[in-house]
Amino acid sequence: MDLKLSNKIAIVLAASKGLGRAIATTLADEGATVIISSRNQEQLDATAAEIKEETRRSVTAIAADVSNPADIKSLIEQTVERFGAIDILINNTGGPPFDKFENFDDEAWKKAFDDILLAFARNSRLALPYLKKSDSGRIINVVSGSIKSVLTNSVLSTAMRMGVVGMAKMMADEFGPYNITVNNVAPGLILTDRIKHTIPKDQDPDEAIKQKAASIPLGRIGKPEEFAAAVAFLASEQASYITGTTLQVDGGASRAIY
Repeated sequence: MDLKLSNKIAIVLAASKGLGRAIATTLADEGATVIISSRNQEQLDATAAEIKEETRRSVTAIAADVSNPADIKSLIEQTVERFGAIDILINNTGGPPFDKFENFDDEAWKKAFDDILLAFARNSRLALPYLKKSDSGRIINVVSGSIKSVLTNSVLSTAMRMGVVGMAKMMADEFGPYNITVNNVAPGLILTDRIKHTIPKDQDPDEAIKQKAASIPLGRIGKPEEFAAAVAFLASEQASYITGTTLQVDGGASRAIY
């Protein structure tokens, strides 16, 4: 299937590794012009070179901290100055620490808010004028399977990402007249470094992952490229009538009806 992403301008945040890297690679492979961002320029440059080698397409690397308004403003401005447009915004960020509710103080809550909910709102607001001009803009938020099913010790992530889901629903309603779609993609257990941070400290990581995989209907952990394929579809022309939706990519792990 041709996703018709050729020459679309896509910004992918937190893209130096993990799910962000997989998304950037898939979008580039589908013909999009991809700008990747994260805090570390050296790591970004290495990732851009790897993606170019894999896809034979150039990727632009611009360092930015999602919790820093000036960084994100500069990222948006540099993208528009160089490419003249923004068609796709992939909101992504590393997750907050896992622990019991009672162990998080005000500063931990504020940082989680700044890094996730506020960052996604700011990124979208700054990109919005250019997404409006696109006439087929896409905002896709990477959230978490914890929005549908309880994940032990994920209170910070769950609280903020559920806020993102609510915000996306409101944005989908408001931005619909501009043909901008707003959707969320919720990963389940995907084979990235983040997996080990979801495991309680008193469990053996390998054994815990094996147990988790056994409880998934498909009987295995997902691959980053499988998750990225779902994101790429939502970014495509074929997904133009899908908005305000949260798509789970979890191998059937969540048993929730809604």
